[in-house]
Amino acid sequence: MVSVLVNVLLTAVQFSVGLFAHSQALVADALHSLSDLLSDGVVLFANRHSQKAPDAEHPYGHHRFETAASLAVGAMLLAVGAGMLWSSFTTLQTPADIPEVHGIALAIALLTLLGKELLFRYLLRVARRVRSSMLAANAWHARSDAASSLVVAIGIVANLAGFHLADPLAALVVGLMIIRMGWKFFYSAFNDLTDAAVDDQTEERIRRHLITTPGVHNVHGLKTRKMGDMIWVEVDLEMDGRLTIEEGHAIAVEARRRVMEHEPVLDVTTHFDPVRIDPVGIDPVGPDPVGAGVDESGPPPR
Repeated sequence: MVSVLVNVLLTAVQFSVGLFAHSQALVADALHSLSDLLSDGVVLFANRHSQKAPDAEHPYGHHRFETAASLAVGAMLLAVGAGMLWSSFTTLQTPADIPEVHGIALAIALLTLLGKELLFRYLLRVARRVRSSMLAANAWHARSDAASSLVVAIGIVANLAGFHLADPLAALVVGLMIIRMGWKFFYSAFNDLTDAAVDDQTEERIRRHLITTPGVHNVHGLKTRKMGDMIWVEVDLEMDGRLTIEEGHAIAVEARRRVMEHEPVLDVTTHFDPVRIDPVGIDPVGPDPVGAGVDESGPPPR
C-alpha cells in the first residue's frame, strides 16, 4: 500500500508536468511509474490468493500465484518498454520538432529519483523479512524507476543546455532499461512455473541438513522445485536396514524438520532405502525397490 500511494502521486505529477514542460522523457518515466502501480495491483491480488490453504482443486496450496504474478509483472514491463522505444524512435525521426524542455521538469525528475530510491530500500527490506520473491521483484522494479529517473534528469539537463535530442534519447534509454528488467522477471518466473530446480547452493545446503541427521547414512534422488517463494523437496534416505519401521520413520521426521527449520521449504517427501552396515561399507538389503535405486557410485562416507 505504501508503494501504491507513492506511485499514484509520482505518476500524476510526472505526467502532468511532463506534458506542461514538453519532456518526453518525463512522460516516459510517468508511464514507468504507472506500470509500477499496475504491478502493485497484481502483487496485492496474488498475495491475497497465495495465502489460501490447500483445497480439493489445489492440494499443494496456492503458492504459485506469486510466481504467476511475477510472470505478469515481467510481461507488463516488456510491453511498456516496447511502447517507449517506439515512441522515442518516432520522435527522433523529426529532430527539428523537438521542443526545449521547461526547467521544472528537472526538479520533478530529481524528486522522483529520491522517492523511488527510498521506496526501493523500504520494499526490499520488507521483502527479505517476509521472504517474498514477488515483493522483491516489485522492489527492484522501483530501483529500475530510480535509475530511469536519473537518466531522465541527465537528458533534461542536456536538453536545457541546447542538445534537444537528449530528451527523447533519455526516453529511449528508459525503455531499454524497462525491457531488460521485464525480461529478467519474466524468465525467472517462467523457469519456476516449469518446475526448475533451486540453485546449486540451496540444494547443497538442503543435502547437508539431510545427511547430517543422526541415522541417515546417505541421500540420493534429491529433487527440488519452486512453489512460489517456497521449495518442495523429494529425497531417498539411506538408513540401516535393521531399523524398525517406527525408528526409520522417526529419523525421516527429524531430517524433514531440520530442512524446514533452516530453509524456506514447504514440505519434504522422503523414502526409506534400507542399507546394511558392515566392516567393508554399505550394501543394499535385498532387491532394490522400483524407482529408488541405491547410489552405486561408491560407498558413501560414514
